[in-house]
Amino acid sequence: MLWSRITAVLLVIASVGWIASGVFAKKEAPPVAAVAQPEAKPFQVSVLPAVVEPRSRKLTLSGRTEADVRTTAIARASGVVTELPVRRGSVVKQGDVIAVLSDEARESNVQQAQARVEQRQKEYDAKRVLVESGNLAKLGLAQYEADLKGAQAQLASAQAERDRGTVLAPVSGIINEVPATLGQSLQPGAPVAEVMSLDPMLAVVEISERRLTGVKVGDRADVRLIGGEDVAGTVRFISNRASPQTRTYRIDVSLANPERKIADGVTAEVTLYLAPVNATKVARSALTFSAEGKLGVRIVEEGNKVTFVPVALVEDQTDFIYVSGIAPGAQIIVQGQDFVKEGQSVEPVPMKQG
Repeated sequence: MLWSRITAVLLVIASVGWIASGVFAKKEAPPVAAVAQPEAKPFQVSVLPAVVEPRSRKLTLSGRTEADVRTTAIARASGVVTELPVRRGSVVKQGDVIAVLSDEARESNVQQAQARVEQRQKEYDAKRVLVESGNLAKLGLAQYEADLKGAQAQLASAQAERDRGTVLAPVSGIINEVPATLGQSLQPGAPVAEVMSLDPMLAVVEISERRLTGVKVGDRADVRLIGGEDVAGTVRFISNRASPQTRTYRIDVSLANPERKIADGVTAEVTLYLAPVNATKVARSALTFSAEGKLGVRIVEEGNKVTFVPVALVEDQTDFIYVSGIAPGAQIIVQGQDFVKEGQSVEPVPMKQG
C-alpha cells in the first residue's frame, strides 16, 4: 500500500517535469512583414469659376412724404386781430395777407404824421410862390424844404410800424393750422398760421452706412405711394451726418407736385438706382462664415489649398446673390465649403452647369 502511494507521487513529479521541459510550449509565429497603408485622398469639393461683371443696382426703401417747407407766420407787432382772411386748406402765395393786427397807438401815429406832412407841404408851397415872385430870398426856401422832408420821413416810419401789424404768407403753399382768431390780442412772436409748401413734395428715407455707397445727389428715383400711384423723383439731399439714434443717413427725394395731390406724411416706397459695381453671381448656398464670423466664400487657390474670401452684398435675389470682393476666375467652392477649413488641401472638381 505504501509502495503504491510512492509510485503515484513519482508519476506526478515526472509529468510536471515533462510539461516544464517545453514539449507542449506554443511555437512563436514567424514575424509578419508590415503592410503599407494607402495614403488618404484629399476631400473632394465642387467648384465654379468666378465671373465678374458690372452689375446695375437698385435699392428699395420704405419712407414717407414730407412737405418741402413747413413754416409758421408770426405776429411782428402787438395788436388785435381785425382781419383773418385765411383758414385751414386756404391756398396762398408768398406775400399774401394772412392777418391784420390793429393798434390804436400805431394808427394815431400815422394820422399825426400825415397831418404834419400836409402842413409842411402847404408851408413849402406858399414860400415857393413867394420866392418865385421875388418877394422872398431863395435861401430861405431851403429850410421849408428840409422841414417837409423831415415830416415825410416821420410818416414813412409811422406807416412802416403800422404795417408790421400785417402778417404776410412767408411762402406759397397751403394753410395747415390757424391758431389765431378774430378779436384775439397778440404779442410779437405769437403764431398766426402754419403754411406748408407742397411743391415740390419730398419722399424721405433712411439708409444704412453700408448701403450709402453709390447714392449721389441728382440720381433718379422712383416712388410708389401707399395708394398705388407711381411718381418719378430725383435725389436732392443726402445727409452727411448719421442719426445718433438709428445710425442711418437721411435721403430726400424731390417730387413734382404742382396740383398738390401728394399729401404730407403719406407712406412711400422709394427705389434708388445706384452706380454699377463689379460683382459675381453666386448661389446662396455657397455663402459661409469665417472663424471670426465674417460673411464670404471659400475658394481653392493654387496648390489646391482652401482660402476664405470675405464679400460684400451687392444684390439679394431669391435663389442667388451678387457679391463683390471675388477676383475673376477664382475657383469658388459651391459644394463642401462647410466641411473644409483654411489651409486644407482639397481635390477641386469642376461642377457641371446647366
